[in-house]
Amino acid sequence: MALKRQIKYQWRMFLPLVAIIWTILLVMGIWMYNLERELKVEVLRQQVAVVIKRVIAAYENNDDPRTFLNFVETYYIDHPDFDAIEISTYYKGKLAKYTGRPIDNATVREINEGSNIKFADDPDRYSSHPGMRDNYYYDMGRSADGRLAVYARLPFDAKVVRSAKTTNDLFVLVLAMAAIGTILAFAMSRRLGRNIRLLSDFAERAQTDPKFVPDVQFSDDELGDISRHLVQFHAQRNASIIKLKREHDVALHAIEEKSRIKRDLTNNINHELKTPIAVIKGYLDTIHDHPDMDEDSRRHFLSKVSEHVDRLSTLLNDISNITRLEYGAQMINTEPIDFHEVVFQAVSDFETSGMLGKMIFNYDVPTYCRVVGNHQLLTGLLSNLTKNAVAYSHGTECNLVLTGEDPECYHFAFYDDGTGVRPESIPHLFERFFREDSGRSRKRGGTGLGLSIVQSTVEALGGTITAENRQSGGLLFRFTLKKSKD
Repeated sequence: MALKRQIKYQWRMFLPLVAIIWTILLVMGIWMYNLERELKVEVLRQQVAVVIKRVIAAYENNDDPRTFLNFVETYYIDHPDFDAIEISTYYKGKLAKYTGRPIDNATVREINEGSNIKFADDPDRYSSHPGMRDNYYYDMGRSADGRLAVYARLPFDAKVVRSAKTTNDLFVLVLAMAAIGTILAFAMSRRLGRNIRLLSDFAERAQTDPKFVPDVQFSDDELGDISRHLVQFHAQRNASIIKLKREHDVALHAIEEKSRIKRDLTNNINHELKTPIAVIKGYLDTIHDHPDMDEDSRRHFLSKVSEHVDRLSTLLNDISNITRLEYGAQMINTEPIDFHEVVFQAVSDFETSGMLGKMIFNYDVPTYCRVVGNHQLLTGLLSNLTKNAVAYSHGTECNLVLTGEDPECYHFAFYDDGTGVRPESIPHLFERFFREDSGRSRKRGGTGLGLSIVQSTVEALGGTITAENRQSGGLLFRFTLKKSKD
């Protein structure tokens, strides 16, 4: 089937191409033949005119014209173009000398009268003489005194035919060129036919099978180059479509995931808010319904209300922070900050406020460690990591150390010496409202957003953070902060 299609394409190109080649060569051959014929006739005309002028010039120079005519007769008799020339001289109206057949008085009269005769200076200088079977070329000249008249006649058809015979080589050359052109056209059309068939097969496959990966060997010519470019364009287009589809799927998944996270966050917020609000309302209703409640019970209930109000305030504050970090990270003001100074001040505040409890905060940060950040966010980062260690690690100390650096970032590690977490909990530590032990976490007042805020803070500042259990015990957080160029 493929071979038949190739032959069809080949003949569709071959026949018009051969027709064009043969037409061009035939037209050129005819034109060259006519040109040579015209040139030959012109040469004959000029030669006859020269002979007539020489005869008249001899007469006017008082030389005997017959001497020149004898020379002409001797010279032209063997000349292939002038052996049939006929020259007659009339002196005072009488035939004096002739070469070849004499031109009779009747013809002379017609020449003189210009009847049925086409002369050399006429655009159409060929004529059929009455009573003659052949066409002749005529010319004549007359001396200044009018006594001598020279008449010439040459059967030009015979000469032109003879001239045409000399063009056989030209027609052989034209035929040879036509044959060579035909062979070349066949080879070219065969090559092009194969390329077109391959390109047609490729187009059909590409149209019916979008995942088609072409593996076609085109010829090393212009059409082959164009075909390879088309195949390459098709491959790039398919790759672009696949890439766009993949990116679309990723973007769609990201949008769906973002929508899910927002929905889960809303549900979790509602759930987290309901508990303290319900407890606050319960205590207040109890106080309201029992106006005669003793003072100790009233103070106890009010302290519980205050405790849950603080928890509610902390929760709302954390929700506000994480929303600002995730949806307004591009609007956070950052500047070069000395991280050692931030750590020093934060640890001092933790110790003064009693937030560390019985734990010790150790740090090893160089005195000149400038990072791109926000003082409030970096302090919150350290505060949330510390609160998480104090609340859940059951350890005696937490540590912050600089572990390394690269041209872009500083690398830090924050860890405690506590019990760590279950391995299956590691992937969920940064999820919102995740608590490894929900009941205990709520008793300790945690909102479940601390580590999520830590992750959002680090990412908003252009860094990364991971979590893992330490082999010697405790939980380890590795995070990076971008270096300041100032």
